[in-house]
This record gives sequence, C-alpha cells and structure tokens, in this order.
Amino acid sequence: MGLYSDDGFIRPSFLTHIGAAIADRDVLTLKRDVAGLHQSELGDLIEALLPDQRRALVDLLGEDFDFSALTEVDDAIRMEIVDDLPNEQIALAMQELDSDDAVYILEDLDAQDQDEILAKLPFTERIRLRRSLDYPEETAGRRMQTEFVAAPPFWTVGQTIDYMRDDQNLPDEFSQIFVVDPTFKLLGAVHLDQILRTKRAVKIEDIMHETRHAIPATMDQEEAAREFEQYDLLSAAVVDENERLVGVLTIDDVVDVIQQEAEEDLLRMGGVGDEELSDTVVATSRSRAPWLLVNLATAILASLVIGLFDATISEMVALAILMPIVASMGGNAATQTMTVTVRALATKDLDIYNAARIVRRETLVGIINGALFAVVMGVVAALWFGSTGLGGVIAVAMVVNMLAAALAGILIPLLLDKLGADPAIASSVFVTTVTDVVGFFAFLGLATLWFGFG
Repeated sequence: MGLYSDDGFIRPSFLTHIGAAIADRDVLTLKRDVAGLHQSELGDLIEALLPDQRRALVDLLGEDFDFSALTEVDDAIRMEIVDDLPNEQIALAMQELDSDDAVYILEDLDAQDQDEILAKLPFTERIRLRRSLDYPEETAGRRMQTEFVAAPPFWTVGQTIDYMRDDQNLPDEFSQIFVVDPTFKLLGAVHLDQILRTKRAVKIEDIMHETRHAIPATMDQEEAAREFEQYDLLSAAVVDENERLVGVLTIDDVVDVIQQEAEEDLLRMGGVGDEELSDTVVATSRSRAPWLLVNLATAILASLVIGLFDATISEMVALAILMPIVASMGGNAATQTMTVTVRALATKDLDIYNAARIVRRETLVGIINGALFAVVMGVVAALWFGSTGLGGVIAVAMVVNMLAAALAGILIPLLLDKLGADPAIASSVFVTTVTDVVGFFAFLGLATLWFGFG
C-alpha cells in the first residue's frame, strides 16, 4: 500500500499509524516507516501532522530526521520547527545538506541565529553559505548550489576522471564540469557524456564548449528560471560580477522557483500576499486587512456615483435591480483581460513592441462581447419590466462598460508595470473600481437622460 491515496493525499490510515507511534514514542516504528521517506514525502507528512506532533517527530527521529524535508513545507511550518531546535542541532544538520537547501532554511532565521549556526560550521562550508546569504533574496545567488566540479583547461580527460574518482567532496549529482582559469574565471563547460566519449589523453580545452548562458548571481530568480525555460537547460553556471564561478543552478531548484513565483502571482492577484495555510488567525487577518481597506474605499467611491442618481433610482426601482448586472459583467470581463495581461507581463510575452496590437485586440473583444450580451440583456430587461426603453438603456450601458473593462484590464497593468509597481498586486483593485464606476454612471446616467428623471 502506497503512502498516498488515489486523490494524492497522505492516507488517513498511515497518518493515524504515525500519530500513534509519536504518542507512544515508538522510535523504532518511526525510523522504519518515516526515516526512509523521500524529502518531499516527509514534507507532506509533516504538513499533515498537528503542530505538537511535528515537534515530537523531529525530536524522536533525532539524527535520522532529513532536514531537507523542511524545504518542502511552507514557511510558517518550517519556522515553527526550526525555532524549537537548538542552534547546535541545526548546525549539525546543515553539514549534511546541499548548500542550496541549507541556505533555504537559514535565510528565514534572524541574523543572530544565523551567525551562531554558521560559527559552528567548518570554515569552508561557513564561507560558502555566508556568500550565498549575502546575495539579495530571490536571486540566483540565493538559490544556487555552491558544490560543483571545476577543472583547469590544460587537464586531460584522464586527469579529470581520476580527480572525480578520488575527491570525496563532489556533489551527489551533476551533469557538467566547469572549466576555469587560476582566478576561477569561467571559461567554459564540458558535459559528462562528452567526457565518457573522449579518450583520456585529450585536453579539456579541446572539448569544452562556451557557456553562453552563465547566470549572474544577482539575477532575479524568475529571470533565471526564464533562461532555463528558453534554452532547455538542466544546469547553469552562476558567476559573480567579475565572471568568476561561484555556484551552479540546477533544474530541480528552478522548478521550485517556477512554482513559487506562480503561487505568489496568484495570491497577490487575490490580495492575500504571501499567506500560507498554516498561518495563524492574527497573521492571516493582518495580511488581508490592507487590501480589504482599499476595497472598502473603492466601494465607497462607487456608492458615491450611485448617490448622484438617487432621484432617478427612486423614480424607477427596476434600475436598482438591474444595475448590479452591468457592474458584474464588466468586472468579470475586466478580470479575464487583466489575468491574461498580468501573466503575459510576468512571462515577458507582452512588451512595448506588441502592446498596441494587444490593446486593439482587447478593444475589439470588448466591443463584440459587449454587443452580444447587450442584445441578450436588453431583450431580457424589456420582457422582464415591459419597457423597451429600459432594455435599450441597459444594452448601451453594457457595451460601454464592457469596452471600459477591456481597456482597464490591459492598460492598468501596463501602466503599473511601467511605473515599477507589481501589476499582480494592485491591478485588481483599480480595475474593479473602473468597471463599477463606469458601469453605474453609464447605466444610471443614460436612464436619467432617456426617461427625464432627476
């Protein structure tokens, strides 16, 4: 029986079994059934356990606990576990991890704890981790692995193979050997398959290829992931400002970055920031409150527009019934356009060269969809309230608002991006405001003019 059920969740029976073993402090059972799990499986198990069970599991497994599993859980759970552990235990665990995993865990600790843990590490490891931590967050330097294989260009293939056989500190997995000069400036790279196909006497410089896609350590991790996607890379050298080799970025880290960035954009579009499922009630409320406050302000603005036509609404109650339809249709249309635009900006598919064409396309889409649904809603309103005039008013208002929605959905994200703001965070509030204000003003204003109210 596997660890997961058919729907991809930890099996309840296994969770109950592990919970009982934790309650009984049955170390033998935990080491047999948990210690051998893959880091991603252990991460899923940790997230499924209760907070007290998580802490107890780490304590009971002791040296058999795989700290790399902490890179698979959300930030709140990771900090919850790490905060309960002594720095000595964390330092010992860091020595068993790849440098990229160690940095991932250390980067969320405060500076004092980082310094204490690093001080307990061997000199070489300490320098490597400190160098990675000195790079800005969400850059290639933070995500890189500092364990790599490098060789000088004058070595032969045979010397390189002998070196790899004798050195005990090589990475567990690697796909290419980097070629460097005495100052560690990157000269090129050789894939392992090329090494295997070449005779021992051939020099490395004769079979190396130029590394055209070396990644600056200060490059944003999302830009680095785009390099991997565009050029189908499995790994890439990471270089400092002097083009010296400082690490390697591998595809497994890039996949994590892609997933993280996609989740981040999705959450920001919903106005919930970096919220995690494991966050406390207070933390969750605090993260959502600012955007709810902004939404409240925009809702008041829309209400003020409605207030301008209170006399019109009092004369014809049907207007109050129908006006949410106009605003809702515009809001949904704007969200569709905005979602496509924000994603295109994030993937660099939308730029200054094709922006005008995309704006024209969205304008035509807004007019066509506006006209289509205007006819439908105009007929419905005319039959519902027995007034062809009212049907005509809502039809025209819907065309106007759908057009405004299309333009707002693309122009507002473009403007925010131009100003240096994150369109994923701020677009939805402004776009919704535009569709509400334009929808209410168009519908109620046209009704006032047509029926002579006010």
